[in-house]
Amino acid sequence: IDRAWEMFPDKGIQGNLDPALLLTEWGDVKRATIEILNAVQGKRGHIFNLGHGVLPETDPDMLKRLVDFVHEETAKR
Repeated sequence: IDRAWEMFPDKGIQGNLDPALLLTEWGDVKRATIEILNAVQGKRGHIFNLGHGVLPETDPDMLKRLVDFVHEETAKR
């Protein structure tokens, strides 16, 4: 993400969470999400998303938890 902002400082940048992480434990998802949010803190135009979309076997509750967590965390920053 840092390299992308160096190359395109005036553009929106997507910071992607590996969708396979949503098949693991919540703690793993939360840690990776915080890493992404910390890396982009204070930068305008970040778009949080999944790197390759949602895998078919992903639990919808895990997706909701992720969305809620990203909203809560970004509201604090």
